[in-house]
Amino acid sequence: MMAALFTLLPEAVSTVRADSKAGILVALADNFARIYALDQTLVLERIEERERLGSTGFGRGVAIPHARMPDLARPVAVFLKLTSPVAFDAADDMPVDLVFGLLSPENAGAAHLHALAAMSRMMRNEVMHAALSAAPGDEALYGLLSNGIDRDAA
Repeated sequence: MMAALFTLLPEAVSTVRADSKAGILVALADNFARIYALDQTLVLERIEERERLGSTGFGRGVAIPHARMPDLARPVAVFLKLTSPVAFDAADDMPVDLVFGLLSPENAGAAHLHALAAMSRMMRNEVMHAALSAAPGDEALYGLLSNGIDRDAA
């Protein structure tokens, strides 16, 4: 079931301003640390380490930065809608404005991949992508994402 693949709390969905890829990663780490009581420095190190392997910007204005973390019980997510698009070295060279961050336990091999696949499917869905881009605020974003997660689980 999709809803069981990762936790996305309402306060983990926000609209933010970022001026660079590095700024986006810092905003993600800050949100993960604040919302899920994680070490901000370690989160940022892990996300940056993964990003050095290759950009997690997969196109159409979407990025899914992700990493594995010690002491996590299950995959957790943060969603950021940027106030304006930012260059992210994406596969299609388009700047990103929708960012879905994922952290998984270090030993969560299949669970991490399943959660990434679910996020990717949701972000590739044209209707969902358009709705997220047009959403008027954080509450609307969370509603769309939760319904998308639940729908994908059915």
